[in-house]
Amino acid sequence: MSDKDTQPSRRNILKATSGALAGMGVIGLGAAAPSDKVEVNVGFDGASGRRATLSAADDVVREFNFDAATIQLPKKGAEALARNPNVRYVEENGTMYALAQTQGWGIDRTDADVAHANGETGSGADIAILDTGIDSDHPDLQANLGSGKSFVQCSTKGGCRFGAKPADNTCYESWDDDNDHGTHCAGIANAVDNTEGVVGVSTQATLHAVKVLDKCGSGSFSDIAAGVEYTADQGWDVASMSLGGSSGSQALHDAVQYAVNKGVFVVAAAGNDGPCSDCVGYPAAYSEVVAVSSTNSSDGLSSFSSTGPEVEIAAPGTDIYSSVATNGGYDTFSGTSMACPHVAGAAGQLMANGYTNTEARNQLTSTAEDIGLASNESGAGLLDVAAALGLDSSDN
Repeated sequence: MSDKDTQPSRRNILKATSGALAGMGVIGLGAAAPSDKVEVNVGFDGASGRRATLSAADDVVREFNFDAATIQLPKKGAEALARNPNVRYVEENGTMYALAQTQGWGIDRTDADVAHANGETGSGADIAILDTGIDSDHPDLQANLGSGKSFVQCSTKGGCRFGAKPADNTCYESWDDDNDHGTHCAGIANAVDNTEGVVGVSTQATLHAVKVLDKCGSGSFSDIAAGVEYTADQGWDVASMSLGGSSGSQALHDAVQYAVNKGVFVVAAAGNDGPCSDCVGYPAAYSEVVAVSSTNSSDGLSSFSSTGPEVEIAAPGTDIYSSVATNGGYDTFSGTSMACPHVAGAAGQLMANGYTNTEARNQLTSTAEDIGLASNESGAGLLDVAAALGLDSSDN
């Protein structure tokens, strides 16, 4: 029997401990003074918990449809709220980041081109890209764009910390891409099959821009949770999240559970902390989310790819050429961020054919190709779009 069979997985441990966080006081806020105003996500039970939360708030930033809210109040008030028996958790509203950096080699390697040749385009599916937005007038995406929603402001002015540079793009829409990352992911998932640029894994699904990351590629737990909730409330099929962080968020986990319960296929990048072991980031580490690791063109694990028992499937992520917002052009990026939308596009194809989110998840993993990587590196194996659709993928 393998170690995987005999040892409890980190995913099961996460599931067992997530409920225990409620009694642990405020998560984060260590450096704040008792009188400092802080912004926290609060999860509660029932009407009494909601009343206690809202009455404690100096300002209510956001109320969710599930049992949580984002509020501002002094740190000492947050600590008092955490002791309320009707409050499940109080956590600092932390931040997550974008995991970045012809026909791409990944389209060929996953046999998405075989699917296209057999008329599988994803038409009828709705794929939400929860990211920095999507370039609203990109020639390879515009025909597939549906609606959008912004939870952070689109702005290309000013600089960023850590050397990040905003995209050279205009904010025609509130959900326009001011970073390039979201547009790159959108092109991988669902660029139009036309005579220019690139082609996506899916080619005729409807793309929806859910802007939860700003021009510098960062977004709060609350903003991302709100984007997940919004995706679920629209009835869209797929939520693709090429973002993450090393620490989890109970509010985001609540939102993911809410979305999955409403039938959304939720997929996320495993993270770019490699080489490492047992280092899959959040939200990919949540059991409800399909965690995607990254491979290179030689079928090896990408050097940067995070690994761990939560990895469910692998997809191409090294040197992926796709659309960017800057000048409506194209560029080559690497990251599990690029692997994630390959799976999102494939899920869109399946759900366009009537699969539920659970059925699509099982189909993708059961038809994945064994490329010789360990299970904690590639999960069930490499994404095979054609095989998932019941097509012959033996063209290699």
